[in-house]
Amino acid sequence: MHPSTTTLKFLSMIIFAFAIVQISMAGDPDILTDFIVPPNVNTVDGNFFTFTGFRVLFSPNTTLSDFKVSKASKAEFATLDGQSVSYAVLEFPGGSINPPHTHPRSAELLFLIQGSLQVGFVDTTNKLFTQSLQPGDLFVFPKGLVHFQLNADPQKPAVAISAFGSASAGTVSIPNTLFNTTIDVNVLALAFKTDVATIQTLQKGFAPKA
Repeated sequence: MHPSTTTLKFLSMIIFAFAIVQISMAGDPDILTDFIVPPNVNTVDGNFFTFTGFRVLFSPNTTLSDFKVSKASKAEFATLDGQSVSYAVLEFPGGSINPPHTHPRSAELLFLIQGSLQVGFVDTTNKLFTQSLQPGDLFVFPKGLVHFQLNADPQKPAVAISAFGSASAGTVSIPNTLFNTTIDVNVLALAFKTDVATIQTLQKGFAPKA
């Protein structure tokens, strides 16, 4: 069975996205060997360079109720150490959001493969850049800038693939960082020009579910 034209186009876009990130946005330190073998690895063969963690994405019985991100970074795929590349698959049920966040060590090149997304980022002059994406569209989020993705369609899911120019791009979730850590409530109240009670109400939304 030969691959369809759609499949070939999809694979071509993935390769293109990866190449652009690797050439233009790589930010990890250069290494002096072809690849890095972790101390606990004794055999290096084809399995060492293969990541199977995304197979679950093709399970026909998977149903999501909330936004989900599946990563292939150095933490999940140790072979990426030193290679300045990583991937993430973003799954958006209808009406879900990937809240404002940053990647401190890499730009992000997002490729939408299903559904539609409203995306945007804010630059260092506090200017907002937004776009409505359709399948086949690419959008770049510059390194370190706050950005988001929203599936505004309440009925249809959306799926996107993100490529990074770092084996460990890092993710700093703005809401979670502010309201699910031990930052003093008085500091947050002053920063947001509100009262402590309002901050505490926001914090309750990020408290672990019983």
